[in-house]
Amino acid sequence: MSWYIKVLKKYAVFSGRATRQEYWMFTLIHIAISFALLLFDGVVGSGGVLYYIYSFAVALPALGVAIRRLHDTGRSAWWIFIAFVPLIGAIAMIVFLVKDSDPSENRYGPNPKVVMSEDPN
Repeated sequence: MSWYIKVLKKYAVFSGRATRQEYWMFTLIHIAISFALLLFDGVVGSGGVLYYIYSFAVALPALGVAIRRLHDTGRSAWWIFIAFVPLIGAIAMIVFLVKDSDPSENRYGPNPKVVMSEDPN
């Protein structure tokens, strides 16, 4: 849950880098919350209102962490638009998001894995 909160604290931060773990843990918790809200909305019969409010509130953090993840692999934020290409774009985007970090500092900042291992807190 701390990974989810960490991404929410960086609400609209589109610079820097995000590790695979940060991105995928946020995504996992986001999907679980979305599913629970859809289920709850279905039981209550509210037409998905809670789900839509949640999705709108978390859209910027989700976009931000995806862009920071692309930065971590050495790609520009503009690569996010490849997801709009039918089928092949989604596959390419998943490959980019699963790829390991650039091992050293790139133009988007230092490797977050190295920074995390050096930080005693």
